[in-house]
Amino acid sequence: MSNDQVTRSSGSVGQTNGFAVGLTLFAAVMMMMVGVFQAIQGVVALFNDTFYVVGEEWVFSFDITTWGWIHLVMGVIVAVAGFFVLQGMVWARSVGVAVAAISAVLTFAWLPYYPVWSLLIIALDVFVIWALIAHGREVAR
Repeated sequence: MSNDQVTRSSGSVGQTNGFAVGLTLFAAVMMMMVGVFQAIQGVVALFNDTFYVVGEEWVFSFDITTWGWIHLVMGVIVAVAGFFVLQGMVWARSVGVAVAAISAVLTFAWLPYYPVWSLLIIALDVFVIWALIAHGREVAR
């Protein structure tokens, strides 16, 4: 059996896995959705300061307007990075992982204002990070 046949039978390096590509494309769409969700959350915080009510005082207690700007800017960056991951840009995977990690940290700091929503966004960010790291390479092929 030649080396070429062994490589083909064991799932060669040159072939793409449809499931992996699907997961990465799903992660790109999730990035765009999370970005839009965060941008909407930021716009709501900017226009309606009384919508979000904090229960307990936490270390990261910024003004709601400040949080609004943070979420609006971060949401746009996450959505744009997701768009470029969807286009198959290699650099966008690295940017996507970094942006999703920053998004998760910022959303954790936002936890006292909207706990259930924050946990959902953090879970989606963790999924995006996993998909881009584990299966992001297949989309570029």
